[in-house]
Amino acid sequence: QVHMVESGGGSVQAGGSLNLSCAASGWPHNTYSMAWFRQAPGKEREGVALIDSDGIIRYADSVKGRFTISKDNVKNTLYLQMNSLNPPGTPMYYCAAEYLTLRQWPYGVSWSIPQYFGYWGQGTQVTVSS
Repeated sequence: QVHMVESGGGSVQAGGSLNLSCAASGWPHNTYSMAWFRQAPGKEREGVALIDSDGIIRYADSVKGRFTISKDNVKNTLYLQMNSLNPPGTPMYYCAAEYLTLRQWPYGVSWSIPQYFGYWGQGTQVTVSS
């Protein structure tokens, strides 16, 4: 059974940094795409960053140059280093996984659509204050 647990959320002032972790276990497939999503109150869940088992990385335009996604394959842990956090708010960050790699992704479908991910963690709260 796949189990994913996020950690590292917390409160930070605008412009600050946080490093999120997602510990995964029980993954039954040889391939994967693992991603971070976030959801602000009253808004839709949006893709932030993705890394797949081929080493391909994607970022949402809004976080390029500020966020870095990485994965430790020994620890089976996904990370998201977030710098220059803005705007102020209280988004929940989730890690998600799917067995498809980006090369296998349905044609014309963005990686950032949450419905295409079958496995999710419970989320970790991030609070960015002004």
